[in-house]
Amino acid sequence: MKLQINKMKFNILLFFILIINNSFSQESKTIDKIIGKIGGEIILYSDWNDQVSYIKEKQTQLSEEDQCAILENVFIQKFMIHQARLDSVEVKDEEIDQQLEARIEQILQYMENDTKKFEAYYGQTVNQVREKFRDDLMNQMLSERLQQKVIGEVTITPDETELFFKKIPKDSLPYFNSEVEISEIVYKPKVNPTEVQKAKDKLSKLLTRLNQGEDFAKLASTYSDDLGSAKNGGNLGWIKRGNLVPEFEAVAFNLEKDSISGIVETEFGYHVIQLLGRRGNNINTRHILIKPQYTDDDYTLAEKYLDSIRTKMLHDTMSFESAVRLFSDKKTESYHNGGQVLNPKTGNSYFEVADLEPDIYFAIDALKVGEISKAIPSKDQDGKKYYRIFKLRSRTDPHKANLKQDYSKIQAAAKENKKNEYFKEWIDRKLPKVYIEIDPIIKSQCPNLSNWGTTNN
Repeated sequence: MKLQINKMKFNILLFFILIINNSFSQESKTIDKIIGKIGGEIILYSDWNDQVSYIKEKQTQLSEEDQCAILENVFIQKFMIHQARLDSVEVKDEEIDQQLEARIEQILQYMENDTKKFEAYYGQTVNQVREKFRDDLMNQMLSERLQQKVIGEVTITPDETELFFKKIPKDSLPYFNSEVEISEIVYKPKVNPTEVQKAKDKLSKLLTRLNQGEDFAKLASTYSDDLGSAKNGGNLGWIKRGNLVPEFEAVAFNLEKDSISGIVETEFGYHVIQLLGRRGNNINTRHILIKPQYTDDDYTLAEKYLDSIRTKMLHDTMSFESAVRLFSDKKTESYHNGGQVLNPKTGNSYFEVADLEPDIYFAIDALKVGEISKAIPSKDQDGKKYYRIFKLRSRTDPHKANLKQDYSKIQAAAKENKKNEYFKEWIDRKLPKVYIEIDPIIKSQCPNLSNWGTTNN
């Protein structure tokens, strides 16, 4: 359970989330109108309605008070944009372009790089969406940068943490379920040389057929192991430099238009690449991927090898941290934390037992603190099998929040509370200096806006 700080959250980041998910999908059926002004920024009814609609998709019920809180959030967002310009906050064009390309690419990947699917969903081409979204993203980045400037140096002392905790009524203290901290070693099987050669030979024959004039798209659709792009004849779409694995990118960017590469090895397998087009740092390619196939023996060897590493740790001839550095997959997040697994929901190292993946739960359930599990099989997002061993670092029983067991959580909540209070005070100091208009009907519906400027008579 999370410590509640206060009801009102000044969530500037909501702006970006709503724009990317809502703005392009369809035109609003509501007749739009201006409902407010802050400095040089206008607030449209659709700005409010879009955010309300988006949140309603996530939670079925929104009270009038909730909707008014969302509207105040919209006003804060617009105020931040206005104030950022007054304070000469800068965001470089290159930063905007980089963020924009990353977001567009994320959407395209979700749609399996199918531009037709993208255009059907958004009703616009990729370039039109890119242009329409650019100003919104720039405003978002201005807001974020100003917010960081305002609250970035807020710190919290031990005394403030303790005082924050003491102010929480005893009957309001959250109840924490049993939690654990775990570390892991991730080990992926190695493909045996026979299967590697089979993959190379298969791709070599396909390359010969391509060089003899056979259709690339047909061969990719029939033989490529990249099932997502195979449906599009191997086409990966337009991708910016830096978003492909280095080995693939190095070859692709050096190809002439329509030319075909030799065999290229990457972490995914073996590729033949064709360059379809290039625009500056963006390329459009298609490829055929052949993956070497793992055998049962490969998996058995991996499991036995990881268990042998565990045996060394049990006999104190190797520490868990050393084993992480020597054997764990370097591309996992935990590798860079000495093996410690972080909770993606909270960003800290604590997991409620009920939130653990079933295979992790059963691996550590009978362990005592400090003990190490046997190797267990897992699968990555592509369905590839690999093995993990876990060390149980800590375990807590269910309990009410207290400073001894939950200091880091209470400290984080206290700091967040201090940031919110400081940010609110900063806004309260700045608002009287800004010209504000609010539609009187809207203002009468939302009492929380009573201190926001004058009405539009």
